[in-house]
Amino acid sequence: MTEALDNIRTSYDTVATSYAERVVEGPEWEVAAFDHLIRPAAGRPILDAGCGPGRTTALLTERSHPTDSVVVGLDLSPGMIGIARRSHPELDFRVGSMTALDFPDEFFGGVLSWWSIIHLPRELVPVALGEFYRVLAPGGVLLLGFHLGEGSTHKTSGYGGLAMDVQVHRWRPEELVEKAVAVGFTPCQTDLPEDCVVVGK
Repeated sequence: MTEALDNIRTSYDTVATSYAERVVEGPEWEVAAFDHLIRPAAGRPILDAGCGPGRTTALLTERSHPTDSVVVGLDLSPGMIGIARRSHPELDFRVGSMTALDFPDEFFGGVLSWWSIIHLPRELVPVALGEFYRVLAPGGVLLLGFHLGEGSTHKTSGYGGLAMDVQVHRWRPEELVEKAVAVGFTPCQTDLPEDCVVVGK
């Protein structure tokens, strides 16, 4: 498992600059999805787990302004966090793993994992979900974005043809909901697309 996380870290350090130049927009329904997270947070901090170069952290911060929620961006890749800090110096970005979050229990009012669990080994996803549950306050929500489908592929290059060594895992929504329920979450009904799951504590 350590090797898999090391490969994720190294790969995204390698492509960090190229990624930030190319991935500048999310899906059309992204902002509406964020509202499902922000409203229940009710002014408490929000964690953007797997924040990359900080695009989603900045969007969440802008969207959260009326509720004064502070958004913390976390990523395994120091290269990504370096870009995030330079691009958004006013925001809080930290290097860390979603499988071992360095935050107190029930600290956050919401957790976002936006296409950031897709590289985790499948057997580590329940570990990450357990950590999300631990740091989430009662009444808070976890919002998961992921690649829809089944199976995995080995990604050896990307974002300008740069070398990568990561697995890309696809999930069915019911699989992720089942794993989230197993660590204590409750499913939430939404009108979001299938590749987005919302569960609450």
